[in-house]
Amino acid sequence: MGYRELFVSQPNVFSGFQKAFEKADYVVLGVPFDVTSTFRTGARFGPNAVRAASINIETYSFRSGVDVEDLRIHDLGDLHVSTDTEQTLERLAKVIREIRETGKIPTVVGGEHTITLGVLKGLSDDFSQTIIVSFDAHLDLRDEFMGLKLSHTTFMRRVNEQLKPAAILEVGTRAVCKEELEYSKKAGITFFTTHQIKKMGSEKAAKQLLKKLEGCKNVYLSIDMDVLDPSYAPAVQNPEPDGLDISTLLDVLGSFCDKRVIGFDVVEVAPNYDQGVTATQAAKVIFEVLCSIEKSRQR
Repeated sequence: MGYRELFVSQPNVFSGFQKAFEKADYVVLGVPFDVTSTFRTGARFGPNAVRAASINIETYSFRSGVDVEDLRIHDLGDLHVSTDTEQTLERLAKVIREIRETGKIPTVVGGEHTITLGVLKGLSDDFSQTIIVSFDAHLDLRDEFMGLKLSHTTFMRRVNEQLKPAAILEVGTRAVCKEELEYSKKAGITFFTTHQIKKMGSEKAAKQLLKKLEGCKNVYLSIDMDVLDPSYAPAVQNPEPDGLDISTLLDVLGSFCDKRVIGFDVVEVAPNYDQGVTATQAAKVIFEVLCSIEKSRQR
């Protein structure tokens, strides 16, 4: 080993612990894309803000008893995005497919929520045994919004139409339109509102969610940081009042993040709207999800 390997490294690597790609179990990929954003922009700055936050918080998880420092993580860097949404999603799908073919778990940091469609297209051609769990204030089930059929407000409808997963579960819902409610009922998409979760408490809510996941082979997890109340995560592109608190989110996530998770994303951090609070919450969420998956794999 030369001095350049000993004393020089890229400063903004997620978690600060970098394994070679070949030896990694988890591969971090940033997608700095926010072209279809309709309220506040800036999620393109999310990946590096989350990376910076991840280097400056401790890595041990009391919930799982696992330390991120012991995980084999490789930070691939950022996708070269285009202003063309479909082209960006196509590139993303190709990179994700390569990651998945090596047996590694993609950990994607956005970027706006539209990128989830690209990740999913890269993971599999058959979602008949996969349940998608999305933590989000919004259902994102509109057919069209502001002239766009493909955007952060419509992508989940495109996921359901194009990929036909076994089921879609949306958690933390509190901002919808009537069109989305009608479509979710027609399409059989289940959602848990923040009101329901707060009434049940995190333990009961987790049990309800686990029940919905019984018998499924694969789980894909998507976390829009606006699922949190703006008091916990102010720097998101579409903040919505009356959200979850961070402890409830982490408790519920930890209850079902196991070896069935084939990949996950954390999206919609727009760091310019606060002083690093939201990016730190996002880094913590990623740490806890990774540690929960690792704990399950070790068993």
